[in-house]
Amino acid sequence: MSSTKSHLEILPRGVQVALGLGLMALVALPFVGSDFYAQMVTRMMIMAIFAMSLDLLQGVTGLVSLGHAAFFGLAGYAMAFLTPEGEPISLWWSLPVAVLASGAAALVIGFFVVRTHGIYFIMVTMAFAQMVFYLFFDNKALGGSDGLYVNFRPDTAILGWKPFDLDMTGTLYYFTLGVMLLVYAFLRRLLWSPFGRALAGIRVNEHRMRAMGYGTFGYKLSAFTLAGALAGLAGYLWGTQTGYINPELMGFHMSAHAIMMVILGGTGNFAGAIVGAFAFEYLLHVFKDLPSIGGVRFGKHWQLWMGLFIVLMVSFAPRGILGLVQKWTRHGEADRG
Repeated sequence: MSSTKSHLEILPRGVQVALGLGLMALVALPFVGSDFYAQMVTRMMIMAIFAMSLDLLQGVTGLVSLGHAAFFGLAGYAMAFLTPEGEPISLWWSLPVAVLASGAAALVIGFFVVRTHGIYFIMVTMAFAQMVFYLFFDNKALGGSDGLYVNFRPDTAILGWKPFDLDMTGTLYYFTLGVMLLVYAFLRRLLWSPFGRALAGIRVNEHRMRAMGYGTFGYKLSAFTLAGALAGLAGYLWGTQTGYINPELMGFHMSAHAIMMVILGGTGNFAGAIVGAFAFEYLLHVFKDLPSIGGVRFGKHWQLWMGLFIVLMVSFAPRGILGLVQKWTRHGEADRG
């Protein structure tokens, strides 16, 4: 998945149309769906932000991290610790602080891990994430295995004026949608900037980039730090919606889920990460709700069905769902021609 052919950096017209229709559906959903579906899609959008942050590493820079969830969970914990027991915290300063905390942790961890390559990078990122996981899991002062509750959603008041209220399901939905679109626009712009092209060059051939005079360590560390900060943004929104943070958010399984989202949608273009996150979360519900047949609880083994589905996708659609959409639109245009 590291070759340039496996990346849809330039989205074909058919893919753009499909994404546009999807955006229209997201905008209209709160008007036609119940609060249950609005909450479910809000979760999907949060996971889409998380997946996009990993795609900056995995799809653009070629760094596969199994510890990315650590930064997701750290921002959630930062929010929980900052929120007083009896009143909400201000969104306008707690959000930047939580994101900066995750970014700072990514900077420190990245200083050590980006010196490694290949399988060593994967294992070292997982090792650091496990260290962070057990730091919170085994420490009662940090919430322990039970985690922490966030009793209030952040307050949006500015000098007594409240532009919107995150306690309302629809408002939180559109706020998360706006954040997701801003992150996507930022990363797409970054992808075509000199910095983004340097990261893509590192993915294709780091030795050649180094021979051309690029300081690849600095580029990779910057990407690792930015990805950690964006994962923290998703973690903050997760805590805002669910009101609960626990060490499992930092665990290996959460990082593995993000990797599967990126692979499922298609790497290296960020729209694929969004599509992959929505598809993964939807399939999660489908597989968990499978009926029991002959005493066999198929829903209990949802990991098996999800794993088989990912294997089939990688085998028959290496560009992910967006790659399939591109193939179908090309066939449609050829038939009309």
